[in-house]
Amino acid sequence: MNHNLSRAVLLVALIAAGCSDSQTTTPADAEADSEAAISSTDSPPQSEQEGNQESDRDALILSETLREIDGLFPEPHTGDLDTMQELGVVRVLTVYSTGQYYIHRGEERGITKEIAILFERHLNRDNKSNVKQRVLIVPVARNELIPALLDGRGDIIMANLSITPERQELIDFSDPISKPVSEVLVTGPSAPQLSSIEDLAGQVVHVRESSSYKESLDRLNAQFAEKGKSPVEIEPVSEFLEDEDLLEMVNSGLLPWAVVDNYKVHPWQEVFHNLTPRSDIVLNEGGRIGWGMRPDSPLLTEEVNAFVKTHKQGTLVGNVLFNRYVTNFDWEHNAFSEDDFARFQLLLEYFKKYGEMYEVDYLLAAAQGYQESRLDQGARSAAGAVGIMQLLPSTATDHNIAIADIDQAENNIHAGIKYLSFLRNRYFDEPDIDLTEQTLLALAAYNIGPSRMINLRNKAESKGYNNDIWFDNVELVAATHVGREPVQYVSNIYKYYVAYRGALRDVTMRRKARAEAGIEDN
Repeated sequence: MNHNLSRAVLLVALIAAGCSDSQTTTPADAEADSEAAISSTDSPPQSEQEGNQESDRDALILSETLREIDGLFPEPHTGDLDTMQELGVVRVLTVYSTGQYYIHRGEERGITKEIAILFERHLNRDNKSNVKQRVLIVPVARNELIPALLDGRGDIIMANLSITPERQELIDFSDPISKPVSEVLVTGPSAPQLSSIEDLAGQVVHVRESSSYKESLDRLNAQFAEKGKSPVEIEPVSEFLEDEDLLEMVNSGLLPWAVVDNYKVHPWQEVFHNLTPRSDIVLNEGGRIGWGMRPDSPLLTEEVNAFVKTHKQGTLVGNVLFNRYVTNFDWEHNAFSEDDFARFQLLLEYFKKYGEMYEVDYLLAAAQGYQESRLDQGARSAAGAVGIMQLLPSTATDHNIAIADIDQAENNIHAGIKYLSFLRNRYFDEPDIDLTEQTLLALAAYNIGPSRMINLRNKAESKGYNNDIWFDNVELVAATHVGREPVQYVSNIYKYYVAYRGALRDVTMRRKARAEAGIEDN
């Protein structure tokens, strides 16, 4: 039986956006806001956002083609922790991998996600304001981790990165977060007999060029050269193939063997029954895993090491997470999900269709839909807001929107995107405001109403902030005069849009790489 590993890989969903932290606007607030904000008759009333939606059953499936997205993705920048604090963002580079960082039923999950949440709390432990330091997760391919860090596209690598001399020449590492790790050969049904590591001489081993496994094989080849033996023939594989992909290929006989960290093998043996870890064929012993950081970042290194001290493997928190995502993790359920994809794909097509119609990035609109309702068309607020985009029927039927039957998913998405576009074009379409900022301001207006946004922008200008920019400008005034809700609302959509964009790209490329490697999907 061919298991369908990529079903989990393909289940690209939007991120759980912390709806339970949101405040709910009352009907009276909505009515007063719409009357104060809109003096002309060509402006519809605001939508209602209902927090605390408990549904976790909806998601989006990956589209067949990869679309490059510009705009909201953070610009590259370097610097130490003080720079990150000024910008309000720490960017975590990771890879999309089951158990490590993956999307399941509309939520980011995995050790990386939970550690990122805990690290964000750590960074904000003394922060009493409504504006918090944000930790963004940016998924990339494995060979992009270190270049992205050095180029300023991320600040910390959390991706089970082994600390090696070769990597230490390029980046700094935190104190180790793991117990000692060994790299072992894992064989499958097509493997010839091997009596020792010496029998690998002249054999072919498939490996990612960027991996520590490649470095270990290079060292082994140096030893073979000294003994006059033929070197291992190293065959590069796609950087988008993770260890579990290689193990699946070994299990099915597509590859005779693979090199992986020893702790990864046992859980997958419960899924792939033809794997034999060779504890007698060890390429590296005593390795340790750490977080990667740019050189000369003493402030960040100090903060990271203080956090690692109480969260590494061996600590209470570290052991709980390791057991949750390694020892006791339901690998088969998460790897071979048989969820019905038809509705997910249909929703994505709706977001693409109407996003293109109104020039709103469809991933951003979908992220907003997830923030509003977890993509649950059955969601209803106490104030009467309806569906995925949590719109009031009076908003949808206003002549500027004029979309009926928003109890249907397509119409609801259509009306929500059209309303967001209306807010952007009606209130923020000014020459001095770039499109990204127009969109962020419109998102805040979607949440708290256009009149409040007008007032907040006026207050921001009077206090010396740039009222054309949301983050760290109008956002700060909103935190003081409105509270946490709009700050959290826009931050969630932005944060998880970035994660979703990276996951969409990486899962697309991983699917392609699996197909090229001959891994069959049912």
